[in-house]
Amino acid sequence: MKRHADVFLRQERITKRVNITGLEKPKIEDIVVEKWQKIIDLTARIADVPSGLIMQITDTSMQVFLKSSNTANPYQQGASDSLGHGLYCETVIGNNAELLVDNALKHEEWKENPDVKLNMISYFGLPIIWPDQDYFGTICVLDNKENAYNDTFKQLISEFKTSIEKDLELLCQTQELKSSLSQIKQLRGLLPICMHCKKIRDDKGYWNQIETYIRDHSQAEFSHSICRECAEKYYPDMELYDE
Repeated sequence: MKRHADVFLRQERITKRVNITGLEKPKIEDIVVEKWQKIIDLTARIADVPSGLIMQITDTSMQVFLKSSNTANPYQQGASDSLGHGLYCETVIGNNAELLVDNALKHEEWKENPDVKLNMISYFGLPIIWPDQDYFGTICVLDNKENAYNDTFKQLISEFKTSIEKDLELLCQTQELKSSLSQIKQLRGLLPICMHCKKIRDDKGYWNQIETYIRDHSQAEFSHSICRECAEKYYPDMELYDE
């Protein structure tokens, strides 16, 4: 009963951590995928283990985003397992901390986890986090024999984690820049403007005050004043001062 309770609590923590902000994330570009593939291949080769993985978490599952390309790797790219099944990576994200399992067969908590069925009895992994603190997933290695993973290797994986998170940050910054440029381009396009009241029609068919439209589609702010011609027309008794 304790194991099932622990799994439930771990899944509850994970669900709360998966999508904190609810913001749409950028697509992982091919050039980034290629870089990450080299990282995970190098990781498995240096550790001399059958499997290196970059896992991605969704609201309901853990998915193999990338796998080391060595033939001994038992995982398939794109394969997934539902949350709550006791995967090593769930605990990494649920606790927001590294996880080391030297030999799952020696630990009651781990000896029945799904990875053991693939003879992956040792594990080391770290969380990968988006800049807005949502979780992308994990970077991890697995071995078919007992393995405590030395401190030098752990430090190397930590550096790889940092590199991947910097890539995620750059992707987010690029997405924000594209969004800003898109808004700027809207102001350079052909804007339908009323010939009488000067309101602008937006792409949804609504008419907006010109200052409202520009404010919503740029970073400009308005400060109301009055020009000389209007002042003379509407406020003939007002004393004018040239700036």
